[in-house]
Amino acid sequence: MAIRKASGFRIEHDSMGELRVPAKALWGAQTQRAIDNFAISARPMPQAFIRALALTKAAAALVNGHLGLLARAQADAIVEAATAIAGGAHADQFPVDRYQTGSGTSSNMNANEVIAHLATKASGLPIHPNDHVNLGQSSNDVIPTALRVMAVQGAKRQLLPALQHLRKTIDKRAKALRKIVKTGRTHLMDAMPLTVAQEFGAWSAQLDSAQARIEDSLKRVRRLPIGGTAIGTGINAHPKFGKGVAKALSVATGAKFEQAANTFEGLAAQDDLVELSGQLNALAVALMKIGNDLRWMNSGPLAGLGEIELPALQPGSSIMPGKVNPVIPEALCMVCAQVMGLHQAISIAGQSGNFQLNVMLPLIACDLDESLQLLSASITALADKAIGGLQVRKDNVAAALDRNPILVTALNPVIGYELAAKIAKRAYAEGRPVLDVALEDSGLDEKSLRRLLDPADLAKGGIKAGAVAGAG
Repeated sequence: MAIRKASGFRIEHDSMGELRVPAKALWGAQTQRAIDNFAISARPMPQAFIRALALTKAAAALVNGHLGLLARAQADAIVEAATAIAGGAHADQFPVDRYQTGSGTSSNMNANEVIAHLATKASGLPIHPNDHVNLGQSSNDVIPTALRVMAVQGAKRQLLPALQHLRKTIDKRAKALRKIVKTGRTHLMDAMPLTVAQEFGAWSAQLDSAQARIEDSLKRVRRLPIGGTAIGTGINAHPKFGKGVAKALSVATGAKFEQAANTFEGLAAQDDLVELSGQLNALAVALMKIGNDLRWMNSGPLAGLGEIELPALQPGSSIMPGKVNPVIPEALCMVCAQVMGLHQAISIAGQSGNFQLNVMLPLIACDLDESLQLLSASITALADKAIGGLQVRKDNVAAALDRNPILVTALNPVIGYELAAKIAKRAYAEGRPVLDVALEDSGLDEKSLRRLLDPADLAKGGIKAGAVAGAG
């Protein structure tokens, strides 16, 4: 609490003594000590985490009020203040650096002090940061609880909707382009034909699998260690507190949270969050593959593959007039590289603790939030500014397909691998369609060859009618 004012400052005290705090600040002495101690990155905890922390504080006060551990007026004042913060108010009152004490105690006390200040002012009642706002709690269970609330909210409200939007965009374009057949590629070399819909369909399937993996991980992330307090035993917390907070958070967010069956695990280990990060890493792998496919397909327009034309969004060079680059896939691939790096940091953080407490919780919170935010935004951009508006260069696609010597693969069952290989090599060396060379060298008539070498039919796979060794 404040004990006296000086010019531009007020004097606050905590268990370690007195400290000067800016007069207009809503925080108290413990927050100020953290500000002074952790002048490291000038990057505070992410707003998504602060909102989740405030939601947790509101839920805790609500439950403590119902249990009769807080006077109803005190509980209501705390809930009102915390709910305002969860809605985005007073965002500038949470300046504690993300590189802080590994339990996140500084951020917990930052929230406790700001909420207590606001609640005291609004109600006129004495509301203490520790005794009232932090009642039945410890930083050790509150921070990992808020971390999970943040992760579930970020995935449910941003990432998964963005993924669904991208899949729908890909599927819509695949349907519109389903009749276009193009040259497939393996090892970056010409291979058998497929349709654009089949190529896009593989991307959609990757994203569908990624979404399923993320949703499965969230089942475990929704288990909250709240009620475990200091080390998992639940010291100083009412037996019904943890389950009550999980239920209140479910009501507030629409997610199905529950108290973890083993709160010791939730404090000491963050394996579920590492798992979720791993699924974001796998999604980044899929997205980088898609982004690079688009870059290759768009390459040119004359000296590359030139199969598609991405929307022209900005000049591509400060010296080469008229140049346009695939900027959205490039931005996406950089995001993917960053997410992969963040997963490595989260993996290290996940195993960083001894016995009953992980001590890199703020790092996990910040890196998970960054991964969720980056992926959500870049996925939306990919859908709206790249795939949604790309055009297939049908003439280029058809010309490459006509000259593709690998079409001769369809003749293997009829003329054998070795003769087919000779025809392919000759067609490539002479720059002629494989059909023309096969007419001269295969012994098959034109009608049979056109049936066997039809690219659209080949894209369906299987053995073609009449394609039996010696037929024709």
